[in-house]
Amino acid sequence: MGQSLHVKYSHLVFSTKNRAPLISADFEPRLFAYLGGILRDHGARLLAIGGMPDHVHLIIRDSKSVTDIQMMKDLKGGSSKWVNESAFVAGGFAWQAGYGWFSVGPRGLEAACDYVHSQKAHHQRESFQDEFRKFLRQYGVDFDERYVWD
Repeated sequence: MGQSLHVKYSHLVFSTKNRAPLISADFEPRLFAYLGGILRDHGARLLAIGGMPDHVHLIIRDSKSVTDIQMMKDLKGGSSKWVNESAFVAGGFAWQAGYGWFSVGPRGLEAACDYVHSQKAHHQRESFQDEFRKFLRQYGVDFDERYVWD
């Protein structure tokens, strides 16, 4: 084959430090756009984004040239720096140290995007912690509750 083809979709989840409700409706759209710009700059594509004041969910088409670890470092580091420089949050803004990165198959892509877009309604029924535990169990991730939350 003469060309390199790459299609991989992912569901990214990460929270503010200590799950503080820092993402206000005032700057949420700008934060989401900024995260999308970081992805685009790395050759990835944002397909869906949603969240709550204490966490975000992104559905992306992954980059073929940037590692997952580097992508997450740049997403979280770049966006927190931008939020702090823009003074959107009094007292400073930070993301939690950890994150979740889950694969999404092409057949599940539409459902994953719908799920991310319905975060505000979803969290009327389920906490972020319960939601994240459910993802970890669904994907068979071994975890120690003591180290999941920071």
